[in-house]
Amino acid sequence: MSAWQRAGVGLERLGYHHAVRPWLFEGHDDPEDAHLATLDLLRHTALTSWGRLALRTGAGRRTPITVGGVEFPGRIGLAAGADKNGVAAPAWGLLGLGFAEFGTVTPRPQPGNPKPRSHRLLDSAALVNSMGFNNAGATALAERLSLLGAQRGNGALGLAVGISLGKNKDTDLADAPQDYVAGLQAVHQVADYVAINVSSPNTPGLLGLLEPRDLTRLLVRLREAAEELAAGSPGGHPPMPIWLKLSPDLSDRGVREAVALAEEHGVSGIIATNTTIARESLAPADQDRGAALPGGVSGSPLTRRAREVVGLVAVSSHLPVMASGGVMTPGDVAAMFDNGAALVQLYTGLVYNGPALIGAANEMARVHG
Repeated sequence: MSAWQRAGVGLERLGYHHAVRPWLFEGHDDPEDAHLATLDLLRHTALTSWGRLALRTGAGRRTPITVGGVEFPGRIGLAAGADKNGVAAPAWGLLGLGFAEFGTVTPRPQPGNPKPRSHRLLDSAALVNSMGFNNAGATALAERLSLLGAQRGNGALGLAVGISLGKNKDTDLADAPQDYVAGLQAVHQVADYVAINVSSPNTPGLLGLLEPRDLTRLLVRLREAAEELAAGSPGGHPPMPIWLKLSPDLSDRGVREAVALAEEHGVSGIIATNTTIARESLAPADQDRGAALPGGVSGSPLTRRAREVVGLVAVSSHLPVMASGGVMTPGDVAAMFDNGAALVQLYTGLVYNGPALIGAANEMARVHG
């Protein structure tokens, strides 16, 4: 019996592959258009009672966990980039996710890089994106989530709320900490944790913030800001949990150095990993096209390296690990837990295999709990 059958989602996955995915892939040549259509469909579906019931079908039983200072109703979540502006925020918990990481958002709205900036590599089961932090701004996201009733710790959306923070493209690297602090200030009332995205390959120079001196300066300033916000908050919450998102393109030594700094400066957890600029793991049929496309690769070509980084962080540190990258199947979910992850995020796996993956992932979280 296959993993899909064990999780009881075989028919649902079949329906996605034979009905929904062809509509998305063949009906929308631009993957970004398909993605926006999906978010709009989820948003509208979550507005009706029958739609909410439909979204719950196959969600599976979540496994609650408290880690990194946050109570997560389930160990399977949505990765950053999938719903940057919180458009479908009410739907993710109904689908069975225990947390959703919105963003990456920047202090000021920005359009991102020129289109087309998202591409499918079908033989590789991959996406290549060069989005460039296109978003409506941190304040707009906070206002949207607040209107939906979200406040830190209240679980109004049926899941824990994470928000990924980045810097604006036109902000000098020397001034980057003030952008992250501004983002934190904008979202601290609605987020349960924030993720510090210094690992996207699509903002020029951003990866430089993983250099020890710059990363130290950034983490120190963010911790100070989190403490200041907590001291002035009427809710009595402790400082905002801060998770650091690493690049899979760091060397093993670079991973260890970043994790050591994260431990030293009060980071709550590590997210491993972001997209990769490497192209070696693409299928032969995708090599030429993939090499010509700018941006980061997600999906199956990232699976092996993401697992390696998760395992490396887990054995190098006491910090909890949120696994992200190349999680395409229930087996990938299980492998991330086996490598030491406390939480697992999905994105490209949902694009290729549909929402049935959530139910299967929840089953793996229960088995590996």
